[in-house]
Amino acid sequence: MDKQIIIKPVVSEKADKLSNKRGQYTFVVKRDCNKIEIQKAVEKAYSVNVVSVNTLVIPGKAVTRNTKTTVLKGRKPAYKKAIVTLATGETINIL
Repeated sequence: MDKQIIIKPVVSEKADKLSNKRGQYTFVVKRDCNKIEIQKAVEKAYSVNVVSVNTLVIPGKAVTRNTKTTVLKGRKPAYKKAIVTLATGETINIL
């Protein structure tokens, strides 16, 4: 079981507020992994104790772009996001 589960941390204003106020950190993860795998991966990668994991799947969105000659249409892919709550007093340095 040597697959990469955590793709990248989410760096946004909302994620920053969650980490400062509640000790919750947000990551983009593989779509086929479950909460237990995410918990073990975060604990191994950052050496912290994880209390809970909440997951949500963000649906793909349609995008259009206008060029000089035509309109290009496409889709952004769907992805899975995990919000990880750490034990009291523990932090992760993402930046």
